[in-house]
Amino acid sequence: MSQDFSNNTMRFERLPEDVNETQEVLLGVYRALKDKGYNPINQIVGYLLSGDPAYITSHMNARNLIRRVERDELLEELLRTYLKHKSPTE
Repeated sequence: MSQDFSNNTMRFERLPEDVNETQEVLLGVYRALKDKGYNPINQIVGYLLSGDPAYITSHMNARNLIRRVERDELLEELLRTYLKHKSPTE
């Protein structure tokens, strides 16, 4: 069975409050991982790639926090922030 993909580009937009929640979740999880002595970047990447919340500590409720946000939303926020700081123009 073949999939019928349109040649038209689809728009994907999120509400500003969703972006703020995603930022808060990422920062909270980062702090919790750092506080427990983990490498936060490695642990978050492990979670993003696998979807396994075991990569995230339960310290400071971080595991429950990260489950509130979809992984694609976390990736979108990380990419947006990276490009905002690396791009010469926006």
